[in-house]
Amino acid sequence: MIPTMLLFGLLFGRWWKLALPAAAVVWPAVLLVAGAIAPGADLLPAALLGVANAGAGVGVHQGGLRAFRFLRRRQDAAVPSG
Repeated sequence: MIPTMLLFGLLFGRWWKLALPAAAVVWPAVLLVAGAIAPGADLLPAALLGVANAGAGVGVHQGGLRAFRFLRRRQDAAVPSG
């Protein structure tokens, strides 16, 4: 089930300030509904793991976005205008 939050972070990585807090709520909710954890003390560690996994996806998204922008700027600078 961990790839779920990696994919969540990857898809919503552009809006990382919203995606990470949402991951802290969504992941424990998914685990509760699936019956993987019981309500109580397990919620905080589940939320932290959700944020960590979504953060990895956000990092991949942001890294890909920066690489794309860098390559695009580099290509635009190489083409003479006019």
